[in-house]
Amino acid sequence: MNRFNVALIQMDSQQDKKTNLAKVDRFIDEAVGRGANFITMPEMWTFIPEKDGLVTGNDETIPGPVTNFLAAKAKEKKVWIHGGSMYQTVPEDPRYYNTTVVYSPDGEIAATYNKIHLYDVDVKGGVYYKESDTIMPGNEIVDFDTEYCKMGLAICYDIRFPEIYRILALRGAKVIFNPAEFALYTGKDHWESLIRARAIENQCYMICADQIGIKPAMQTYGRSLVVDPWGNVIAKASDKEGVTVAEIDIDYVDKLRTEVPCLTNRRPNAYK
Repeated sequence: MNRFNVALIQMDSQQDKKTNLAKVDRFIDEAVGRGANFITMPEMWTFIPEKDGLVTGNDETIPGPVTNFLAAKAKEKKVWIHGGSMYQTVPEDPRYYNTTVVYSPDGEIAATYNKIHLYDVDVKGGVYYKESDTIMPGNEIVDFDTEYCKMGLAICYDIRFPEIYRILALRGAKVIFNPAEFALYTGKDHWESLIRARAIENQCYMICADQIGIKPAMQTYGRSLVVDPWGNVIAKASDKEGVTVAEIDIDYVDKLRTEVPCLTNRRPNAYK
C-alpha cells in the first residue's frame, strides 16, 4: 500500500447544480476506469453563484444530497473521494462554510475541513472584495488517516499561509490536498510556484484540483497540479475540463525526508 493513483477532476462549474453533479458523476466513472484509488475535485464544484452571496438554495447541510451522492459513489466504486469543496449551511448564520468532505471506500466520512483563510481586501481607489461577508472561516487544521499514509486538507487561499502545511507535515501528513478556484490574474504567476514551495518545504505531495473557465466574478486559471516532495510537477491538466491521473509513491516521501531531514533538523527553541 505504498503507492496509489490519484485522479484530479478539473471543472468549469457554473450556476446549474444538476449539471455540475452530472459532470462529476461521469468524471468519477472515468477516473475509476483509469485506475484511480483516490479522486479529488476543485473548490466550489457544486455551484458558482452569479453574484457574491446569491447562494440561497444551493448550500447544504452535511449530510445532505451532494455528500450522500459522494458517499454512495465512494462505496459503489470502492475508492476514496475528496469532495473538493462546497457551500455548507451554517445554522443561525446567513453565511456559509466553504467545506471539504472526504469519504473512505466504505462510504463513511473520514474528514471534514472548513476553509480557514478568507480573501478580504480593500485597496483605496482600487479592489474591494470581502469573502468573509458570505463565508464563515474555519478554525481547525485537519488531517486524516488512510491505508496509504496520513493526509492533510487545505483550500485555495490557504496556499499563501505556510503555517497550515508545516503543522500538517509535523503531524505526519505526507499528502496534502488543496482544491481551488484560483483566478487567472494571480494563477498565471503564483499557482505553480506556491504549490511547489509547499511541497518542497514540507517534503510532501501536493494534490491541487482547480476550476477552469470564465465565472461571473473572474476567469479561473485551471492547470490542476500534482507536485512531488522534490518539487517536480508530475501531472498537470490541460486547459479544459477533464481527469488527470498521477501515481503517488509514499516510499519516495520517506526517502527524501531521510536524505534531506529538514523536518527533523528544525530548531523550534531558536524561533523567537
